[in-house]
Amino acid sequence: MATYAIGDIQGCFGPFQQLLHLIEFNPGRDTLWLTGDLVNRGPESLDVLRWVFRHSDKVQIVLGNHDLHLLAVAEGFGKVRSDDTLLDILNAGDGKLLLDWLRCQPLMIEQQGYAMVHAGLLPEWTVDRALGLAEEVEDSLSGPRYREFLSRLYGNKPTRWSDELKGIDRLRLVVNAMTRMRLVTREGELDLAFKGELDKAPANLLPWFDAPGRRSAGTPIICGHWSALGLYVTEDILSIDTGCLWGGSLTAIRLEDRQVFSLPCRAELALS
Repeated sequence: MATYAIGDIQGCFGPFQQLLHLIEFNPGRDTLWLTGDLVNRGPESLDVLRWVFRHSDKVQIVLGNHDLHLLAVAEGFGKVRSDDTLLDILNAGDGKLLLDWLRCQPLMIEQQGYAMVHAGLLPEWTVDRALGLAEEVEDSLSGPRYREFLSRLYGNKPTRWSDELKGIDRLRLVVNAMTRMRLVTREGELDLAFKGELDKAPANLLPWFDAPGRRSAGTPIICGHWSALGLYVTEDILSIDTGCLWGGSLTAIRLEDRQVFSLPCRAELALS
């Protein structure tokens, strides 16, 4: 038995299947952890979503920003952008079934001594605190008022955590940190503008995992989202979005021994 964590797939179904062959994934024996962004920008988002849904007893996912964008668009609260590849899902006969399932997936998990979240955790949060905050979002997204939540999801503020935050401001900041964050200020304020390589980041910003006094330090955290960072593995950070969509690679890491498996990808953004 083995558990493999795989970075952002983003609709790149062909490379995903090739990587499963490379690691000799056996659904009768092994488990997959997917870092979110199952869909969008790649050419086969519907195929990815269908495969993960069929194998959901052996696959654990967390929601990424593109997955949430799909859910918002499906409810009429977001626009399909020119580089989105979501229409196949929205028009599919089983689309509602898949979307209802996706809407009920977690924002963060902790199992087997690891935590997994799509982007990262704000420095004030312990892992336990973050899991509780993720559950607040999950309750809103899976509950009867989920459309109201999705209607107010978009936005970049607030940017600084406070225990006094309430309502949609509180939930939006949790979502933005866990699904969109890369960098923070030294004071822990969220920056959502920079998306590039780490050595080109503004001097006043630093990776969320290097924030002074980060309270989640010590628990290995698996994440994706930051393709320009590439594979970044330390004792307690496993960042594994290696940019398959952009012609990089799709990466899996076996959690039992941290062996890395990498599949080179051609650029998949060919539908625009």
